[in-house]
Amino acid sequence: MITIYHNNRCGKSRSALCILEEQGKKIKTVEYLKDVPTVEELKSILKKLKMKPHDIIRTKEAVYLEKYKGKNLSDEQWLQAMHENPILIERPIVINGNKAVVARPPEKVNEIL
Repeated sequence: MITIYHNNRCGKSRSALCILEEQGKKIKTVEYLKDVPTVEELKSILKKLKMKPHDIIRTKEAVYLEKYKGKNLSDEQWLQAMHENPILIERPIVINGNKAVVARPPEKVNEIL
């Protein structure tokens, strides 16, 4: 099963989901703004992405600009910030087994299929 951390208001996220659906893959859709990942889930996702927390921060979001811009936070602090403000999490994130990708552009999902 493929998991997509999805925001339906995001065109890139909708496009990535469409690519997955067109391939006939079994998909678990996580609306991460409603079903917020725990810090432990975020750690697991980052391990699969082979990235650090700040690598998946949306730095143009208002909450980032107001609260976090210019701050040098630890990985744990960034994880907590993403958990408390899930809008900061880059989207869409697609996971297939132990592999994951930030599907920007949406066609990047093909790298893990």
